[in-house]
Amino acid sequence: MDRLSVMKSARHLFNGPLRKCSKTAASNYRRTAMSSPYVAVRTFSVDASHNSPSSSSGSVILESPFGSVKPVDLTLPEYIWKNVENWEDKPMITCGSSGRTYTYGEGRMICRLFASTLISKLGLKKGDVVGLLLPNIPEYVFAIHGALEAGLVVTFVNPLYTAMEVKRQFENAQVKLCMTISLLLPVIQEVAPSLKNYTGTIVFGGEEVANEKNRVYDFKTIVSGQSPEELPESYPDEVALLPYSSGTTGLPKGVMLTHRNCAVNLEQCIHKEIISYMPTTDMYQERVLSVLPFFHIYGFNGILNGVLAHGLHMITIPKFTPESYIECVFKFKPTFLFVVPSLLLFLASHPSVKPEHLSSIKEITCGAAPASKALIDSFLHKAQKDIRIRQGYGMTESSPVSLYTRVSLPANKTGSTGQLVQSTQARVISLIDGKDLGPHKSGELLVRGPQVMVGYLNNEKATKETVDKDGWLHTGDVAYYDEDEYFFIVDRTKELIKVKGNQVSPTELENLISELKEVADVAVVGIPDVLSGEIPRAFVVKRPGSSIDEKTILNHVAKNVVAYKKLAGGVKFLDIIPRNPSGKILRNELKVFGNNPSEQQPKN
Repeated sequence: MDRLSVMKSARHLFNGPLRKCSKTAASNYRRTAMSSPYVAVRTFSVDASHNSPSSSSGSVILESPFGSVKPVDLTLPEYIWKNVENWEDKPMITCGSSGRTYTYGEGRMICRLFASTLISKLGLKKGDVVGLLLPNIPEYVFAIHGALEAGLVVTFVNPLYTAMEVKRQFENAQVKLCMTISLLLPVIQEVAPSLKNYTGTIVFGGEEVANEKNRVYDFKTIVSGQSPEELPESYPDEVALLPYSSGTTGLPKGVMLTHRNCAVNLEQCIHKEIISYMPTTDMYQERVLSVLPFFHIYGFNGILNGVLAHGLHMITIPKFTPESYIECVFKFKPTFLFVVPSLLLFLASHPSVKPEHLSSIKEITCGAAPASKALIDSFLHKAQKDIRIRQGYGMTESSPVSLYTRVSLPANKTGSTGQLVQSTQARVISLIDGKDLGPHKSGELLVRGPQVMVGYLNNEKATKETVDKDGWLHTGDVAYYDEDEYFFIVDRTKELIKVKGNQVSPTELENLISELKEVADVAVVGIPDVLSGEIPRAFVVKRPGSSIDEKTILNHVAKNVVAYKKLAGGVKFLDIIPRNPSGKILRNELKVFGNNPSEQQPKN
């Protein structure tokens, strides 16, 4: 697209603030439009008391130490772009592989033009669902925020999904239009015939594959010449996103997140003791490197939207390779990194990563799974400098952030996933009888706040199982909090290993095995056993040149745990631990290696 022509034709339309939703209009809308499946409201007061730790029913309710969040009455695009005029000439997002980049001024205008294109040229209507099958490319911003500004609902999938997996999600979400790249177009062409009232496919970089007769459109071509036209009015309590999540049980379900859910979650993380970005000015802009997928709620709302709302420079790559990632770190000299534990492990252990590669980094945020103290210490030893390592906790159903560590984390809190963000409450309940637990007692974590989803799409049963009548989101995660109300995530309830009725945490054993310097990566799962029900088995990746054997690992674990936590299922050596794109271990895949420990021979 000719950027100068876009800017000249559209600049005058973006000098003023975005149109805001009036409270009267929103109130009228909610009374008249609740019949839509994509309009839903879960009421939660942001002014809840922060004085009482318990309720009259005996529940031990923990409150955020950061107080109440400022009310947000904006759609997600309105929130993202509200201060864009302050940094419109600054780089917004850059592809670390190709060098392709857009400024904030260009990005804002292209999103607005694309929104008009979706309505005027493709005939989509407010509330229609569009599906994204895209890797991390700069144009992801245009795809998703253009659609949201047009009043559409967005669902996104992993670009590595098979056609069958894409078909299941897009059929369930009732997708009317897809956006993809040329390489992935065959997947959409296989899926499209099964989608009802399908209007077409938009391809980024699709000049050579575009075919209007077959309703395949090139993004650049279709947006060129578009004028900004009147768009449907959108409201904060309308559903904006439909990411899919398995929740605590079952198949993936469409998580209905409203504009307000997402926007208020961004606002919840703005506090002087949480936010650490230097403000963007004419002279300075923070540089953020992340390869975590935008099709995951952590990558999209937890990272990308936070970067956009603060005018930072986002650098990403469409596919992770060690070489491309290290090159990005060296070339762009990021000041902030967003990682998952496996990526932090890569930085700590890969021989090509040198201290000089990490010299520009001020802070790293680790999410998706807990990073152990041993892993953090190993990374800091490699970096040979003070770098803030922060952790957070969340899930798709909470937009995603519920917990975040302070900028200045006390040394004795290393390994914590932080404290409750603004206007968020929590309880920890017993896995046995459901009673509320006090400090240092592990149980299921429940959270409540304005960021919690309105429910699962067309699945009232699953919604009621996950969010109870009092608004508590049952996370399915095992956690405890200490006397200062710092939280520590222990495990997933469904991943706990049940040994003769005793609950064994895979994460506990993984952290223990990770203490061995010859171990590069590890995962522990439960395998069936006639006498015990389940027994723990470890899957280990050796460091290059390591000669560590099964006996060494078994002995290390045995001397540090009670008998029922020992690795009775043995140790199996692998080349790589299977993980999903957000870094979580795919434990079910590891369970297919057999049920008889005697059949498992270590790989030397």
